[in-house]
Amino acid sequence: MTIIQIQIETSPIATWQLLDEFEQEHLTDNHLIGACSVFTGKMRSSNHNDEVIAMTLEHYPGMTEQQIRTQVDTVIAEYPVDACLVHHRVGEVTPGDSLVLCATWSAHRAQSFRACEEIFEALKSTAPFWKKETLANGDTRWVESNTKNPRP
Repeated sequence: MTIIQIQIETSPIATWQLLDEFEQEHLTDNHLIGACSVFTGKMRSSNHNDEVIAMTLEHYPGMTEQQIRTQVDTVIAEYPVDACLVHHRVGEVTPGDSLVLCATWSAHRAQSFRACEEIFEALKSTAPFWKKETLANGDTRWVESNTKNPRP
């Protein structure tokens, strides 16, 4: 059975601390794991050729976590992994802040790499987050579309 942890949070994501805590709590006795893949996404300071000084991420509590869980379940049905950790930030963030942490553990690197990538692509393309950017000139705008999932 795959261990899955999904967390939406307003506090900064301490990537390496979260990974260490997750492994210590859930994976210390699993000697069949041979790979861990990790992706962290950070806020950029530009978007569509404009300087962005802040962004506010909103979500619908409960619905967002369930949608992410559905995405994770779909991916791990295709790429067997022993564990999956997803943390996503909401609230106000600034350039350089970590927005998302996605990690997968499996017996072999190929499954771990592919599962981590697929989960992250699903987060970027379909997870229900609403993003409002604050530009350097003081204007604000909603990000109108999610990143398209490159997978057909």
